[in-house]
Amino acid sequence: MMSDSLPNILLIMTDQQRFDSLGCYGADFAHTPRLDRLASEGVRFEHCYVNNPICTPSRASMMTGQTILGHGVHQLYGQLDDRFTLLPKHLKGLGYHTSLVGKLHVSDYKIEAAYRHPNDGFDDYLWCHDPTLGLDSPFNAYASWLSEKSPEHLEALKAKRWGAIPPADLHMTTWAAEATIELIRNRDQDKPFFIKMSVFDPHNPYHDCPPEYAVKVDMSRMPPRIGMGTDMSKQPGGIQQEHHDSYMKDYSNYSQQDIDDMRRGYHGSVSLIDEKVGDVLDELEKQGISDNTLVIFVSDHGDMLGDHQLLVKGAFFYDACTRVPLIMRWPKQIEAGKVHEGLVQNHDLAATILAAAGMSETAIDDAMPESINMLPSETGSDPVSIRSREIAVCHYLNTGISSTSPHEPKYFDPPIYASMIRDDRFKLNVYWNGADGIECQLFDMKQDVNELNDLSDDACVAGEKARLLEQLEAMVQGQTFAPQCR
Repeated sequence: MMSDSLPNILLIMTDQQRFDSLGCYGADFAHTPRLDRLASEGVRFEHCYVNNPICTPSRASMMTGQTILGHGVHQLYGQLDDRFTLLPKHLKGLGYHTSLVGKLHVSDYKIEAAYRHPNDGFDDYLWCHDPTLGLDSPFNAYASWLSEKSPEHLEALKAKRWGAIPPADLHMTTWAAEATIELIRNRDQDKPFFIKMSVFDPHNPYHDCPPEYAVKVDMSRMPPRIGMGTDMSKQPGGIQQEHHDSYMKDYSNYSQQDIDDMRRGYHGSVSLIDEKVGDVLDELEKQGISDNTLVIFVSDHGDMLGDHQLLVKGAFFYDACTRVPLIMRWPKQIEAGKVHEGLVQNHDLAATILAAAGMSETAIDDAMPESINMLPSETGSDPVSIRSREIAVCHYLNTGISSTSPHEPKYFDPPIYASMIRDDRFKLNVYWNGADGIECQLFDMKQDVNELNDLSDDACVAGEKARLLEQLEAMVQGQTFAPQCR
């Protein structure tokens, strides 16, 4: 294909952004005019679920098109095997110039700071895991930018980490947008581009948000936290462990004001992202390539922000943690202003991007048979016909860390193994290694969107529970983490 027949592809990825943090998803307290506009010009996916509620496995799924059980990256400090091919390498074979700006995190950040995955496929590798780690890595492009723009702030980050609060003009999000704009301006005119712009925010710690963006959040409209009256002693053991011993330590350590401050900083960071994404979108317009650019906005997982008496992310599958925003805009190919209600997952983006880039259905199936191309087979012929899944599945395989010692992070001991399966109505969460066998939660997602009424012991829906459990058990049969499977 000639380059003018292939779309440019801009994949914008945030870190730890829950689905309900944008105005277009109903957050009337948020300040997100540019992302709301992007949604109005494309399609907004209402039910995009991640493959794992922690960064590394989730990102490995999206970048390979493989499920958690397929690629084998189960934990935060895991490593993606060299035999796997990342999405950009496939795109290079289709004639694309490929660029990374920011966070990759398909393996432990210490591995990525020292070693590029041999099949990452990026022509431009402007890596930065987060604003404070790996600053001496030869790959860290944010640190290189700071060394010229403000060496004083770079030294402060090395000495103080999160004690060095960046002003907006030195923020990693600002750098990522500026670097992306430069790549667009200086692009090879003879090739389509794929750019992954991946920022660290709105990930904790939340106090790094520049104050002029935090004040954009209308705290008077912030909804109350969900599930504050829940009896935690009746929750599955894995959730109790997270409540008392997440990597932010015991939930009871935090006051209402503490969590309000977290929420303000979190959503303020989203407002900064919104502005900088807008700058990048404006550059597409200035270059006259907006109509031939597929723009995708997504995140790797969410953040509880105190809902259900839980913090950040972990061994739980509430929508605040596992459901993320997904917006796609491709003028003249995807009908503007649509809302897609069906189930999709973040690893489906791999097949979708490759299909948009001209890879055949057979080649996609060979490379990543578990990833679904969400676009119609004849893109543009039936713009409403976006494909969905019958079920969404998420696994937590002792993935995250508990309270950390002063020197070394620790996984949970005893370990936590859990899975989620969701269809168009019910969500079943299974903790495989409970004290008395498996423990379950079952929620009717049509009637109970806040996931407050656990129906796992309700005889009226016992058949639904059995049906979903049977499907899930078949998927994990033979896995060492699920010894109770029939």
